[in-house]
Amino acid sequence: MAKMTMAQALVRFLDNQYVSFDGEETKFVDGVFTIFGHGIVVGLGQALDENRGSLKVYQGKNEQGMAHVATSFANTNNRRKIIACSSSIGPGAANMITAAATATVNNIPLLLFPADTFSARQPDPVLQQFEQPYSLSVTTTDAYRPVVRYWDRIARPEQLMSAMINAMRTLTDPATAGAVCIALPQDVEGEVFDYPESFLTKRVHHIPRPAPDKDELEAVANLLLGAKKPLVICGGGVRYSEAGKAVEDFCSKYNIPFCETQACKSAVLSSHPLNLGGVGVTGNSSANVIAKEADVIIGLGTRFSDFTTASKSLFREDARFAAVNVSRFDAYKLDAAVCVADAKVAVGLLDEKLAAAGYRTGYTNEIADAKAGWDAEMRRLADYRYGEGFEPLIKARDPKTIPEFVDVTGGTVTQTSAVALIRRVIAPDAIAVGSAGSLPGDLQRMWTSDERDSYNMEYGYSCMGYEIAGALGSKLARPEREVYAFCGDGSWLMLHSELITSLQEGMKINVLLFDNNGFGCINNLQMGQGIGSLATEFRYRNGAGELDGGIIPIDFAKCAEGYGCKTYTARTLDELEAALEDAKKQTVSTLIDIKVLPKTMTDGYGAWWHVGAAAQAEKQSVRDAYENMVEMLAKARKY
Repeated sequence: MAKMTMAQALVRFLDNQYVSFDGEETKFVDGVFTIFGHGIVVGLGQALDENRGSLKVYQGKNEQGMAHVATSFANTNNRRKIIACSSSIGPGAANMITAAATATVNNIPLLLFPADTFSARQPDPVLQQFEQPYSLSVTTTDAYRPVVRYWDRIARPEQLMSAMINAMRTLTDPATAGAVCIALPQDVEGEVFDYPESFLTKRVHHIPRPAPDKDELEAVANLLLGAKKPLVICGGGVRYSEAGKAVEDFCSKYNIPFCETQACKSAVLSSHPLNLGGVGVTGNSSANVIAKEADVIIGLGTRFSDFTTASKSLFREDARFAAVNVSRFDAYKLDAAVCVADAKVAVGLLDEKLAAAGYRTGYTNEIADAKAGWDAEMRRLADYRYGEGFEPLIKARDPKTIPEFVDVTGGTVTQTSAVALIRRVIAPDAIAVGSAGSLPGDLQRMWTSDERDSYNMEYGYSCMGYEIAGALGSKLARPEREVYAFCGDGSWLMLHSELITSLQEGMKINVLLFDNNGFGCINNLQMGQGIGSLATEFRYRNGAGELDGGIIPIDFAKCAEGYGCKTYTARTLDELEAALEDAKKQTVSTLIDIKVLPKTMTDGYGAWWHVGAAAQAEKQSVRDAYENMVEMLAKARKY
């Protein structure tokens, strides 16, 4: 037995956790991110100060931001390494809830230790305590319950043992990976207990590769054998199973085209002749054209989100679905033939069955033609320039906006040409990180990579503010690689605090800040639904009291320069290229403030998104949007 405080036992336990995947053993917990407050500093803080073993302690600047860093770190390590996060009792604990939801939606392990109010209740109400008259047992940490995979509160020091074993069970199981919240009451952190050495010594958690049930596998194989034009949709499960090459080889053998969700991108090679690229609402023409004609759709590790399926409108009415997923919950989506299994294992077994039957799809030149069409569109997007013949890709607003933006900022860069230039200039193995706004659509369509796992797009929750923190998480996981955060001006203003942490840690990241004067993606959606441009552009309030005055000029480069970053402002493609080249030479984090023209992102390509519409409105444009929704819903699958 070892006599120690609950917090000391927790630190020792964390330092002794390992995972094993395909026989390779890895230390699971790299360290602890924290912003010390009164609820955590004298308990967990004391334990980390006294003996943290090989755990690193990282200083966060915003609790949500540091938890995003930890989520990205786990993602880039393919869920085999984590950084735990701890906060104080009140606002600090509440700040991590958004990050918890982000990790859970994306099935990324995130271990959170928010401090909690006194279990003994003697000093209640303590500083920052949230009280409910109907129950004194309710605290801020109860708000985590809906957004985590496992929740516990350590009301007695001996409860730590069962809580942490269940936490590790949850974090290391591919089917349940997500956020875990272990609330630490301020007094219990310092209470002493005799912990068994068996709890504190090295523990190895084996990450399984679930094999499919024989009958479930047979059902999927029979669907494929009856398909003339099947399509494989690769999701995050392909990435975390490290099944990219297996999928490529399988599809090549039987001439089956495949496409990517945001979570899978870079798990399969962009240059593969059967890779159609992104599919769905943020997908491209080649994937969406083939998807509309496919008779059988095989989902590998995808949960068939509305963006992937175009709100269930993308596929033929008689198309049939199969889902291979480690999660039975996700495998049941779209009324699919269910196969609960690891993607790599399932692909290998399907290969055996198709080979025995001598299977071959009925595709002739459709795949090559679709890819050739998209290649031509990619060239057009890359060459899209402001000047003679220039026309916004999305024509849903007053064209005077663009000249006004040019007058204020001097920017003449189109967003699509900037993305194409960045891809051409930066290193092939650089890691691209993003999350929200119009950039995820541009990147799913236009970003290419033959370097596996070089794309980190948080698009399950599409959380604004993940981008810069996510870039730091990827850099901590892969310090030898250049990492680029693709960030809109809206996301920058929402959360960029961990840029300071990147400087503190000597971890260079590159922020590509696309300044299009506001929340451009939602402005597109707003106006595309017939609504006026209301509170989605960054404009002054005018004399009449409306938010439609002049554009607010913001020098983002000066902001980051004040932090100690090397910064640039790019108003032309030549300036952008020069900045990208110079940024490669820097040893500190960089920021390029790219003044991109509004309305110059990608759009469309045959996918519809169900966002709802007003059933009654004065504007004809809104009534038209409603009629279009009704028409599309009549064509879409009902469940």
